[in-house]
Amino acid sequence: MPLGAFVNAIPAPVFLLVHLVGFLAGAFFAYRSFEGEAKLFGWGFSLYAIAEIVYMTYHLDWTVVLFAHTIAEVLDLVGFGLIFAAAAQTVLGTRTAGTPRRAEAPGA
Repeated sequence: MPLGAFVNAIPAPVFLLVHLVGFLAGAFFAYRSFEGEAKLFGWGFSLYAIAEIVYMTYHLDWTVVLFAHTIAEVLDLVGFGLIFAAAAQTVLGTRTAGTPRRAEAPGA
């Protein structure tokens, strides 16, 4: 028996529910981020939510597993990259999450 073969016994609606919850979380955080003017966080969470929809296409038998997971993984990678970049900018103080960049004074 291959490692993880027990997963085949789990009904498809369980996977749809897991991805639906992930989508709702991503959409909620994206909405809150855009509402708070933290656009980089918002785009990161939006890409995560879209990736969850792409994952669901496999479980609905609209796509094959390799296609759906490849597209979703790319969306997740870019989305989490944006989230980590926004967090790093906030933590390092180079830019706060909800404020635009300040223009430097001439000659400074």
